[in-house]
Amino acid sequence: MLPEWLSFVPPWLLVGLGLGAAVTALFAGIFVVGDRLYPTAPIDESRRIDGTARRRAEIRDYLSSIGEPFVEDHSIHGRTIAFYLPARDVAITFDAHAYFHIERSGTYAVLCEHEMPGAAIGRRLPFETPERDADFVDAPDAVRAAFGRLGLPATASVGDVRSAYRSQVKDAHPDHGGDREEFRRLREAYAVASDYAD
Repeated sequence: MLPEWLSFVPPWLLVGLGLGAAVTALFAGIFVVGDRLYPTAPIDESRRIDGTARRRAEIRDYLSSIGEPFVEDHSIHGRTIAFYLPARDVAITFDAHAYFHIERSGTYAVLCEHEMPGAAIGRRLPFETPERDADFVDAPDAVRAAFGRLGLPATASVGDVRSAYRSQVKDAHPDHGGDREEFRRLREAYAVASDYAD
């Protein structure tokens, strides 16, 4: 016997709710079985580097390579910034709010995007930075590794970098059977090499 309130519900609504519940249960079962048959590989957290941490390391390497003294996690005008160059009164930050606040205070502020290679900071600094050697002898290891990953010499042009990336990305892309980690390393190499090649 059905409850009295159920007699006020249209039959098509009951059928729709029943079918919806059945389809939801079916798809949930498919996902559970799929997860058991094809488990996700565990992520090695010791090898994983946060994007901000990687950019900070690249900027640290760049500033050290040009001999510029700096202080990390420095507080200036009430804001904590990633790097401060005391000899030049330059603040380097990843935080847009801090950037605008510091910029109005008279200190020269540089905003770094999280995807910008650390070595590209030289273009944004308000002073002349040493020219990069054609062979990248003084370049950070990441730059040499980026050109090596693309199979290019240090004197490669932007067009050469783009061509090498396009030819390798076809095989490395996960949608074409490639490895996700290899694809990520290829994209990073392309970003770094493009910045140095131009």
